[in-house]
Amino acid sequence: MLRATPAAVLGLASGRTPVDGYAEMQRLHAAGQMDWSRASTFNLDEFAGIDGGHPGSFRTFMEDHLFAGVNLRPERIHFLDGAAADLDAECDRYEEAIAAAGGIDLQILGIGSNGHIGFNEPGDDLPVRTHRVRLMDSTRHDNAALFGDDPSRVPHEALSMGTGTILHARRIVLVATGGKKAECIRQSVSGRITTRVPASMLQVHPDVELLLDEEAAALIGRT
Repeated sequence: MLRATPAAVLGLASGRTPVDGYAEMQRLHAAGQMDWSRASTFNLDEFAGIDGGHPGSFRTFMEDHLFAGVNLRPERIHFLDGAAADLDAECDRYEEAIAAAGGIDLQILGIGSNGHIGFNEPGDDLPVRTHRVRLMDSTRHDNAALFGDDPSRVPHEALSMGTGTILHARRIVLVATGGKKAECIRQSVSGRITTRVPASMLQVHPDVELLLDEEAAALIGRT
């Protein structure tokens, strides 16, 4: 993407799944094959109640796994502020910043074991725009590694791009690995579109690519 469009706006995901991809991006930059100087980034989500310097924050995660190893200009890095005094206003600010940047050219996604993308949890409906969300216990458990492997220390709320915000990206790449993700990948790809499997909403997008290992892809096409 950056070779063809050096000033691309990238939507980035945190979590274990994209770590290898970010390491490869750092390697390409070190080899002089990937220039980030004109790119801009917007991360999908952040925990509420902690600031970007907290060791469990996604901002810290991104600094460790990507930003420290590429020449991305600090003013072009965009993050939700989980410590903002008014979290709803912070969500509105983020939407405005994405629009001001011209929208997202490429959105990288992971997927939760319950089918969530970003922190859009399964439910009766899905917020369209960036919003506050109450995290499910399963999601807090899946993120415990960032908080000393103690799920009780994971914040109960987060801020996340909404499904509409994600679907407005011009191109989407979803990455998933491991058998734990196989069922949610099956439902997202082969099942019906439902708010109970947020990733199934990607079926309506015209340009989605899935990067899966054999285990994550094992159940695609099965009923």
